[in-house]
Amino acid sequence: MSADKTAIRNAATVIVLRDRLSDPSILMGQRGAKAAFMPNKFVFPGGAVDPDDAHVPLSTQLPDLCSERLSQRSELGLQNALAAAAIRELWEETGLILGQPGEWQGTAPNDWQSFAAMGYQPSAEALQFVFRAVTPPGRSRRFDARFFLVDANAIQGDLDDFTHASDELSHLQWVKISQAREFDLPFITEVVLAEIAARAADPSPPDTVPFFLNNEEASLFLQLRGFPMPYTS
Repeated sequence: MSADKTAIRNAATVIVLRDRLSDPSILMGQRGAKAAFMPNKFVFPGGAVDPDDAHVPLSTQLPDLCSERLSQRSELGLQNALAAAAIRELWEETGLILGQPGEWQGTAPNDWQSFAAMGYQPSAEALQFVFRAVTPPGRSRRFDARFFLVDANAIQGDLDDFTHASDELSHLQWVKISQAREFDLPFITEVVLAEIAARAADPSPPDTVPFFLNNEEASLFLQLRGFPMPYTS
C-alpha cells in the first residue's frame, strides 16, 4: 500500500542568517518547476524528518529553551529527530555543515554517510526554534514544519561553497532580508521573514514561538508558551 502523500509529516527548515548585525542576509534556493510541493518558489533549505533522524547522535544538544518549546503540542521525544533533520537537510540541499569535528561511533545511516565522511558529527547547539507552521488542507503535500534559525558563524567552512549540494534547490544564494520579497516566495516564507527581520540583531532564542496552525476547521495564529494571537480566517 502506498503512503498517503497528503498525511501531515514532521519537517524541519533552516534559516541561516549572515551578517546579522550589519546587513543581514539569509540563504535561499529555488525549487524545481516539476516539484510536487511549491514548484519554482524560493525557499529555505528543509524537508521531512526521516526515521533514522531520531537515532542520530548529536555532539551537542538543542538549547534547553528551544527543546522545551518544541515539546509543546507535539509528540513525545521528537526534538532530536527535528534537530537532526534540520542539519541533514542543510547539508543535503546546500552542502553546508553544522557540526563539530569528530568520528562517528559505528556506521552512519545511509542518508548521513556523506556528512560523516566529511569528518564531522552533527551539532544542534546553534539551532534556535523560531517558527512552526502546518500546511493548509488541500495541498499536494502537508508538513508540520519547525523553522530553525542559525547564525552563519556556526557553519563549518566556506559559506559560499555549495559544491556538495544536491540538485534539489537551484540558484542557491545569500539574499539580503531587505530584498527577499523581490523573489517568488511562498506565503508562509514571507511571514517567517518578518519574524526573522524583527529579531536579526537578537542572538538569544525567542521566549515564545509563533505557530501557524491550519486545519479543516480554521487557520489559527498561536504562540507556543505565550498568548494566542488574533484569529486569522
